[in-house]
Amino acid sequence: MILFEKEKKFPTLEQLDQLTERLNLDLTYFFEMASKNKQNYFVAVQELINKYKRERNYKAIYEIVYREEENPSFQHTSLKQFLLWHKGICIYYLENNTDKAMKFLYQAIELTNSKRKDFSEREIEILNSIGLILYENKDFQNAKITLNSALASLEKLPNIVDDRVVLKVLFSLSQVLSELGSFEESLQYSKKGISHCINKELLYLFAEFHYQTGENYIKLEEIEKGKNYIEESIKILKLQGNEIFAQIFQEELEKLLSRC
Repeated sequence: MILFEKEKKFPTLEQLDQLTERLNLDLTYFFEMASKNKQNYFVAVQELINKYKRERNYKAIYEIVYREEENPSFQHTSLKQFLLWHKGICIYYLENNTDKAMKFLYQAIELTNSKRKDFSEREIEILNSIGLILYENKDFQNAKITLNSALASLEKLPNIVDDRVVLKVLFSLSQVLSELGSFEESLQYSKKGISHCINKELLYLFAEFHYQTGENYIKLEEIEKGKNYIEESIKILKLQGNEIFAQIFQEELEKLLSRC
């Protein structure tokens, strides 16, 4: 705490969560303090939204978006785009309103790319969100078109800042192709995802790519190979301490094998 007070070190969001519990304060208290330094505040808000997104806490995200979209400091194009993007995601999951969600997601893209071509890294992330919503609505053909567009734009970028963007698109596309029955093509993307994780030394979606690969092999009637990949995905999740998803993957494996 002394280091924090002397500004030699800054707390992580997880540490802030713990502090707010102990001090019986709302997390926004710390962001109000941080607002004295606008750049730190913008980063803190975006990190908090990303944290809640990983936890699928869309209600908490929407509360932040609702508060900040009226903040004059968030009218800068990049910041406004970030809020619109997450507003669309929240509306989809909280209101189950696909059309309204899509409206906000496309508005977010059009803030920086009115022609909707040659997408930037941020725009590709938003496209991936659109593709996932189409996937969840079982509109697999349009999801495939959207995600192929995202992947094509990724391949044109001279430099990728966040390699997780590549993994997100590869995984989404692999899921969609599997639903379309294109198991061989889906395998190409899930295996490419595994290779990318290894080359970039990332665990992000590593277990999920193994599961997707295994599911494809099982559906191609290569049962033992598929089973091995899914069992590997369960081991990875357990090593990460993610017992809940490990159990879910185990149950899904049993369902897949029961249909063989």
